[in-house]
Amino acid sequence: MTEGAIRLSIFLGVLILMGALETFFPARDRVQKRASRWMTNFGLVIIDTLAIRFLFPIIAVGAALWAQTQGWGILNLISLPNWAAVLLAVIILDMMIYWQHVAFHRIPVLWRLHKVHHADRDLDASSGLRFHPVEIVISMLYKIVVVVALGAPVVAVIIFEILLNACAIFNHANVRLPRWIERPLRLVMVTPALHRIHHSVIERETNTNFGFSVIWWDKIFRSYTDQPTGELTLGLSEYQTDAPSGLMWSLTAPFRRD
Repeated sequence: MTEGAIRLSIFLGVLILMGALETFFPARDRVQKRASRWMTNFGLVIIDTLAIRFLFPIIAVGAALWAQTQGWGILNLISLPNWAAVLLAVIILDMMIYWQHVAFHRIPVLWRLHKVHHADRDLDASSGLRFHPVEIVISMLYKIVVVVALGAPVVAVIIFEILLNACAIFNHANVRLPRWIERPLRLVMVTPALHRIHHSVIERETNTNFGFSVIWWDKIFRSYTDQPTGELTLGLSEYQTDAPSGLMWSLTAPFRRD
């Protein structure tokens, strides 16, 4: 099985699993119909994928292979056991995605793009895929630069990309985990309950819990919030309507004066 087939299989498997769990064990009642939101969110996925394929001759995995053949990057210049290089690369890539996420919140021009993701008022598995195409392009450029500078092994990049996609679907899912799972799991991973705080309409809560996989970076860099201050309202305070569930709204929102 090819790398692309493996990634697609895991992606679809996690998406189907979390979609099923949302149906039977929802954490919150929906405020919008699932069908209209999913059409928009998956429409963005299709456009994002086409944009990446059209604009980039190589993506992060290809960049890792190129850096390896050229001997570029920190990990290609030092002697480490292969397993250690892979593990270190995955950890560093995860930390760098944390900082990318922080940047998309703190830099106004990037926030205009990222707010498309946060405007979703019904957080579920599809929300983990809801990103503006320009944000996806910037993110891919960033990942390519990091991968080449780091000299990340190809296997590490594949593992990282799989973890990133799977964790994004998981922690956006509208699933209520039993307390006996939630409490120990959140000591290590970003759970759906923790990530919902990040999607609060309260700005000081939105600017916390930036991690996608492990919770360590938020704790180390002091952006961790364990509980919301009150009952959660999701989305953005200025967009508490059905408009963000439309595809055209989602594509044009960063370029409009509100």
